[in-house]
Amino acid sequence: MTIRVLLADDEPLYRATVRALLDAEPGVEVVAEAGTGREACALAREVPVDVAVVDVRMPDLDGIAATRYLTALPRAPKVLVLTTFDLDEAVYETLRAGAGGFLLKDVPPARLLDAVRTVAAGESLLAPSVTRRLIADFVRTPRPARRALDGVTAREREVLALITRGLSNAEIEQHLHLSRHTVKTHIGHLMAKLAARDRAQLVIAGYEAGLAG
Repeated sequence: MTIRVLLADDEPLYRATVRALLDAEPGVEVVAEAGTGREACALAREVPVDVAVVDVRMPDLDGIAATRYLTALPRAPKVLVLTTFDLDEAVYETLRAGAGGFLLKDVPPARLLDAVRTVAAGESLLAPSVTRRLIADFVRTPRPARRALDGVTAREREVLALITRGLSNAEIEQHLHLSRHTVKTHIGHLMAKLAARDRAQLVIAGYEAGLAG
């Protein structure tokens, strides 16, 4: 199956560069381009899209608002957010809005292609530096209340804590001495109990429950 991509960025040269990269990859096709967040939302209503690659800072409607709109569509695309900034307040809010991935614009081409495929498959993807600094920021910043983890078992809580700290499934398997199937089952239960759309949403839930430290 071909992964249909919507590319939203207010820099025409950057859009052209990324489009050429994606269109040259077998199984990936850019089906629409937008220069503003509002234009991206309008196009997503008209054109079937699997992945929206969205700049976090755009005129008219920023990447946070655009992500929130896109992920609420009946045929919601997965959203991969790109930015020139290593970390700012937009990172956390973009993930809360439903983004499945977050990468810096200066990543190598192969990394961007992998990211599109990863997000299209329903998995989350965060730049390692972003994950580390998000955790540090969340631990440092006082929060008014912690999220309750109602119905979550002790083992599921352990799995969630490791997801929050950025561990992959394979690393969780090794850390807890569990099989791949068991880890996937725990993650599935967590997503259902916490109403999480994807792994990125589980990371946010873990932050809010105080599991990042």
